[in-house]
Amino acid sequence: QFRHVQQLTYSLIEWRSQILSGTLPKDELAELKKKVTAKIDYGNRILGLDLVVRDDNGNILDPDETSTISLFKAHETASKRIDERIQEEKSLQQSLDLRGQPIFNSTHTYSLYVNFKNFVCNIGEDAELLMSLYDPDLSKFISENYLVRWGSNGMPKEIEKLNNLQAVFTDLSSSDLIRPRISLVCQIVRVGHMELKDGKKHTCGLRRPFGVAGGHCP
Repeated sequence: QFRHVQQLTYSLIEWRSQILSGTLPKDELAELKKKVTAKIDYGNRILGLDLVVRDDNGNILDPDETSTISLFKAHETASKRIDERIQEEKSLQQSLDLRGQPIFNSTHTYSLYVNFKNFVCNIGEDAELLMSLYDPDLSKFISENYLVRWGSNGMPKEIEKLNNLQAVFTDLSSSDLIRPRISLVCQIVRVGHMELKDGKKHTCGLRRPFGVAGGHCP
């Protein structure tokens, strides 16, 4: 339990630093605050402490301004969510402890097939698209990148691959399948000139981060 709480604390320290940095966009900041409050509630439960009732944005509900029925429903919802998370972790631990009789056969691996149809973004120069699987709860990528080179004309650089851009993320294990969330993230890198203050272009082929997109895998 000490090791478990230690990891929770490390996560909270890292997320707190990100919040205090003031560099996160508004939507990412709101999402991170939800993760922080969920982690605190989870830690309180496994330590046998009181459950703090919060609204959808992670703010503590004021009992003087919230009805008893609303407080009760919010408490039930939060308690159920935490219990489900604890049960998921127990199932994972049991599958690892049983060794010879895991819940999922440890010899099995799984794959995710991605069929890339089109990319629309007003860049004006060449771009590189890096697609990978990401665990938002652990804040880390869990796969290698699938690279697509996109031309400034709105077509793949390798024109022979038009309508045939496909990739398979392989070697996903049983532990990956029971992660609470997995996202497919696409990082967009701009490749081209760097415009200096005097208006002249002295560089070419420079790689610069341009954007990012993503969604949860079913």
